Parts: sequence; C-alpha cells; structure tokens
Amino acid sequence: MPRPKIAPGTADDIEAAFYDAMQHADIDRLMACWGDEDDIVCVHPGGARLVGHAAIRAAFESLFANGSIKAHPDRVRRIDAGTCSVHSVVERIELMGDDGPASAWVQATNVYAKTVHGWRLVLHHASPGARDEPVDSTGTPTLLH
Repeated sequence: MPRPKIAPGTADDIEAAFYDAMQHADIDRLMACWGDEDDIVCVHPGGARLVGHAAIRAAFESLFANGSIKAHPDRVRRIDAGTCSVHSVVERIELMGDDGPASAWVQATNVYAKTVHGWRLVLHHASPGARDEPVDSTGTPTLLH
C-alpha cells in the first residue's frame, strides 16, 4: 500500500505532523512521518521495542482503536548534528479520568534523520507516564544509572 506523501520540511515540521496525526488518529499520516528504513524503532511507555513499519503500524492501530491520542509535545530540547536531529520532549497527554479531564506526562525522545525524502522519524522512545509534571534537572546527578 503506498504511503501518503508528506512535505519534506524540517525535523520540527515532521514532529508537528507526527503529533497532529496522533491527535487525529490518522494512521496513514502518522506512518508517513517515519523513515523508509527497515530498522526504525518505537517504544511505547512500558512496552516492548517495536522494530519496522509493520510492528509500529500495528501498535498505533491498536492504540487508535480506543480513539485518538491527545499528546502535545512541550519543553522540546533539540540537538542537531547535520543529518540527525534528536528531540527530548515532555509530552502532555490529555486523559479523561473519573474526576473529569486530567493530564499525564511522558518523557520521550524522537530521533529524526535527513533522507532523500526529507526529514523522517527513525526512533520514538517514550517513558512510562506520571500524573505530576516532570522537573528538569540541570545540576550534577548524584547517581548515574
């Protein structure tokens, strides 16, 4: 099945298209954000490592069966290195709880590669969510790993 075209744009443009596709449960547009490589990787919070288009598509189709994902990337930190762009984001996820609307927070890393078709997502890795907004630490860590 041919993938829909997505404008080449910047890594930021692809990131915006990726989150917009999640918010609209648009699987074809979401998959168009991904690179063509066979070894693209996605890790959902607490989930297994998904490798390749078929596994990633199946996982998002399963998530979309429950409706769209209201994820908004906040506090994006970027490291750009030529043909690679790494974005560390804090995703604000809108949820409907027993007491009404609520937010959860997920820390994620999105890696983009510049391809012949423009920038494309090659890795999305998201941590388990939390009810409290995470705080960025800029000091020296007391424990590494």
